[in-house]
Amino acid sequence: MKDMLRRWRRRLLVALGYDPDPIVVSFWSGPHELCRRMQDEVEALLPQYRHVIVSHGPAEGRCCLRVEPGSPLEVFRRVRQSLRGKRIGMVPVLFDTGPECEPLRQAALLLAPFKILAYNQRLERLHLRLLDPITGFLFMASVPLDHARMRPWWWPFAAQRSHAPDAVQTVECRPASPVRAPVGVVTPFKPWPLTHGGAVRMYNLLRESAVEFDIHLFCFLELDEAPAPGPLADICRRITYVAKPRYHEPRWSTVTPAEVREYRSPAMERELDRFRAEHPGAPVQIEYTQLASYRGDILVEHDVTFDLYRQIHERSRNCSSWWNWWRWRRFERRAFGRFARVVAMSEKDAGIAGRPCDVVPNGVDLERFSFEPETPGHNVLFVGSLRHFPNATAFRFLWQEIWPHVREMCPAARLTVVAGPDAEAHWGAFTGQDRLPEGPDLTLHQFVADVAPLYRAANLVVIPTLVSAGTNLKALEAMAAGRAMVSTPSGVGGLGLVDGESVAIATTAEEFARAAASLLYSERARLSLATAAAELARRNFGWGPLGARQRELWREFAASPLAIRRLASTDHQTLQAIQQATPLASQWNLADYPAETTWIAEAGGAAVGFVAARNLTVGEYEVLNLAVALDWRRNGIARRLLEHAISTEPGQWFLEVRESNLPARQLYARLGFQCVGRRARYYTNPDEDALILKRW
Repeated sequence: MKDMLRRWRRRLLVALGYDPDPIVVSFWSGPHELCRRMQDEVEALLPQYRHVIVSHGPAEGRCCLRVEPGSPLEVFRRVRQSLRGKRIGMVPVLFDTGPECEPLRQAALLLAPFKILAYNQRLERLHLRLLDPITGFLFMASVPLDHARMRPWWWPFAAQRSHAPDAVQTVECRPASPVRAPVGVVTPFKPWPLTHGGAVRMYNLLRESAVEFDIHLFCFLELDEAPAPGPLADICRRITYVAKPRYHEPRWSTVTPAEVREYRSPAMERELDRFRAEHPGAPVQIEYTQLASYRGDILVEHDVTFDLYRQIHERSRNCSSWWNWWRWRRFERRAFGRFARVVAMSEKDAGIAGRPCDVVPNGVDLERFSFEPETPGHNVLFVGSLRHFPNATAFRFLWQEIWPHVREMCPAARLTVVAGPDAEAHWGAFTGQDRLPEGPDLTLHQFVADVAPLYRAANLVVIPTLVSAGTNLKALEAMAAGRAMVSTPSGVGGLGLVDGESVAIATTAEEFARAAASLLYSERARLSLATAAAELARRNFGWGPLGARQRELWREFAASPLAIRRLASTDHQTLQAIQQATPLASQWNLADYPAETTWIAEAGGAAVGFVAARNLTVGEYEVLNLAVALDWRRNGIARRLLEHAISTEPGQWFLEVRESNLPARQLYARLGFQCVGRRARYYTNPDEDALILKRW
């Protein structure tokens, strides 16, 4: 029956003067390369049909109907006349590629409005349907396909709804300690691996704080992510991974910012309630403003988000930028009032917040990013994960507007970029381009496990951020590594750098390129800026002192089970037992320990360790002995004792350590001690040299 109807249909079409076999008419309404790829896909999908291309130019030997540019109606008439008698089965059209091809697109809509197969620059495709005009309109207006299909939660016929999975994975890490207080930390992502600045900050502060606190980490996990804790297993008491919600709503459609709604998870709420029930009174710290809807005691503002959107609005001046700025300001200011303490990255951010804030700046690993002489060359480095849109904006500004001028003034210049994991996907979502930039003078890395070697290989670091909030870790890394920087004002905001003394600051692309080229030609000028910036990094941005600030803040909510007090006359017998049970420690006469510079650590009313020092002269101290009872080791007590001594008696500190005592040497290095000498055969039983360490 079907075959008979098909034969009669063909006869009727022939009788009416139509070709019974339909054709596919593709409108090449965009860049030639994109159109060619679209055509290859269409021909693979519909190999049984004849394909005709409508274009203003040639189409690589394919059957092409060339039409002269004109109005949409003129183009439609020419195409319709050329295709007279042909039956059109489908019309693929490339949208979202600029106004020069708009007449071709409109002519296609006039030619076959119900047979349009729309493509965008990502080569996503959508059949335009009369029953779903909203999706078609948004798709043709350059909205990505998955976003074009989204509808607000209040929309009655939404095909997809947001969903918060209940999946939770808990990893037990290091055992609980009777001398560490519990604390909960909630993050929007895993702080390991160190793929971007936020992870670097959280990992290092957690590592520094783990000496005094049992950290219960709560973080969201992407759909395809593995929970693998890595070195976090040695830092945290427990890690709870909660599946990130699947958010399917237009980002403009709610008064609460979309980034906040993306992280609304009943499973996370339940896990936090369970933690509070297990540890009454333990503080909960919320990292990032987008998690501020969760109940906590401390909110960490990695950036003042409404200030970031204010900068965007000042550049864009449209309804969308105003809406984002207004709703972020509304949400963030209300969130500030729900937390007992708010932490900002700089005094600048604290002033913007509009309420009293604690300032715990970003920091840098001063050992990993050590100041080393640069090698000759003209190598420029840009570091910035493209998942963070200010970095994507900065890289586009650098590549399209700054770099051509730099190459013109300094042809030998070479650019290295660290774009972070999944850089191509993030770049495509940001720009609509399906490929990352390429060039003979460009080396582009995605995920890099250790960026320190790239800083050592660079002669100049550039930070061309157009919008930014908080403080940039990339600037701190360049400072510590001893590399001169050219930056926009926002790129080094809040770090205390001075234009012309420790950094070169530029605002326009031309100014930026001139400053970069000038520094590339002047090793002396680079060294002057780098030296001043490195001194500032060493003085203000080591993770050790910043971790001490974090712990001090947590102590206000959770008193430490470990008490530290000065030496008393009744302590000598206990100290003697601890000292004798520590073979590598110095065996001093207890009568030689000054009471005013000897401190005892107590847990449960019992002495568990001590540090003894003596005052050499005004502002100078020497550590005589540091020992912890055998059953209480590996609980961070030695470090806490030494930190307490240094903070109580500020100044220059000296100590000796056995050359073979690597754990002790690592501890002292973490506290800022550096080797300044050696004493031959200083120790006995066994005989061994002593290294002399100093902390300024």
